[in-house]
Amino acid sequence: MRRTHSHAVKKHTYTNIVMVVIGVLIAIMLSKYEPFHAYILQFGTFGYFGAFVAGILFVSTFTAATSALVLLILAERLSPIELGLIAGLGAVIGDLTIFHIFKDGLFDEIYDIYGRFGGKRMSRILHVKAFRWMLPVIGAIIVASPFPDEIGISLLGLSKMSTSRFIVLSYVLNSIGIFLIVSASIFIKP
Repeated sequence: MRRTHSHAVKKHTYTNIVMVVIGVLIAIMLSKYEPFHAYILQFGTFGYFGAFVAGILFVSTFTAATSALVLLILAERLSPIELGLIAGLGAVIGDLTIFHIFKDGLFDEIYDIYGRFGGKRMSRILHVKAFRWMLPVIGAIIVASPFPDEIGISLLGLSKMSTSRFIVLSYVLNSIGIFLIVSASIFIKP
């Protein structure tokens, strides 16, 4: 007598985690590649388009420093308000890309791995009301700061923030942050 069992085995491919790891590895390689930095710095001569591209690059750990240099070069010809507004638009594009990576499955994959290794204690913490309230606040502070946005965006993603609300918040915070950095550099110049 032959027994047949049809067990539905859930296959975990972790596509989002693999893509993030590959992206980070490529970014690390590019961050150590001097011709890449020289190429990016050329955007400092492209005016408003350069400000927009610098805004996109401003949100990543691996390109934030180079982006800041581009913005400082542009600050010699453009006003801090213009730079904040235009680079802020670019930063929204960069942040939105990161936000969707986290929101559209990366957290599910991380949570699945986390659950396999007994993560019930942390799950209880994430469900505490005070902690859920603090996630978007801490995330917003990080996005507004000159630090790269990945951690702040991940906290905002965990808070289940809507995409439209995220876009507005990202634009306002990044525009203000870029404006403050560029303004501060004008006063610090020797």
